[in-house]
Amino acid sequence: MKALRHLPWQTLMAFSALLVLLFASYLLSDDFFKPRNIFNVLRQVSYTGTIAIGMTFVIVAAGIDLSVGSMTALVGILSFMALNRLYGYEGAPTSEGMAVMVYVALNMLLGTLLGAINGALVTMGRIAAFVATLGTMSIFRSLTTYSSDAMEVASSSELLYQIGGGKMAWVSDVNWHIPYPVISFSVLIVLGHVLLHKTAFGRHLCAVGSNEEVARFSAISVKKTQFLTYVISGFCVGVTALMLGSRMGAISPGDTGHFYELDAIAAVVIGGTSLSGGKGTVVGTAIGALILGIINNMMNLMDVSPYLQGTVKGGVILLAVLAQYKKK
Repeated sequence: MKALRHLPWQTLMAFSALLVLLFASYLLSDDFFKPRNIFNVLRQVSYTGTIAIGMTFVIVAAGIDLSVGSMTALVGILSFMALNRLYGYEGAPTSEGMAVMVYVALNMLLGTLLGAINGALVTMGRIAAFVATLGTMSIFRSLTTYSSDAMEVASSSELLYQIGGGKMAWVSDVNWHIPYPVISFSVLIVLGHVLLHKTAFGRHLCAVGSNEEVARFSAISVKKTQFLTYVISGFCVGVTALMLGSRMGAISPGDTGHFYELDAIAAVVIGGTSLSGGKGTVVGTAIGALILGIINNMMNLMDVSPYLQGTVKGGVILLAVLAQYKKK
């Protein structure tokens, strides 16, 4: 409880909403709190939640990144193509273990590189973040479709599946095994929280998001700080592409990452991060991602039409933004 007192009121509101939502889910469905369903929700949340962590840094710096969904697909496709070049056919140049290691490294490196491209366009190119990432969103999706000939790219590696589909035993009961994507998501929450709230970079980031001119007069490297937020965002996309691709065993150029940018931004806003920049919390973003994941899961359990799920999600986003506006 002591830790909660140090959270912004917006994050506390999101936490309260999460508790209410959990109680409502308990009343509405007997299946919600079954271990299998809980870990399924957490696994689904971990994909967009990981991207949302990176998005938090971008938005705190008063930026935006609309390309993360398309970036996820492009990183996944290129990494799978490299994996298939190294392993999976007679006479392949590397062993399965080595090929999977290259696949893991490529996801991280490609995500970081594409994030750096976004950062360079915004800082060195002086293009508005909305316009720059809107353009790269189209470019990344187009390159994904072109490089794969609009075909799904898959791998038959069994070792690869152990990364995204593997689980760590928590208790002896077979139902209580924590998926690796959930573990990686939890680790990134801790690292992101420390980076944003316990380091000089985090303080500089909040200063830049609040007022660029004042930050510049305070000897803060504004462009460098903004650039690094997009690098962080790209790295988080690489983690998501790795976990998602390794679990599914394939990447679809049209469906993978679809609307991930909206889910990530929604999680950040619901968690209390201001869209105008200057303040936000990674913990709040994680809570926002959980809220969205639980809402989607409950609508599925209650057989709500999937065509209405976007309506509910949009309503939640509007309420979160309206709450921030009223408080201001």
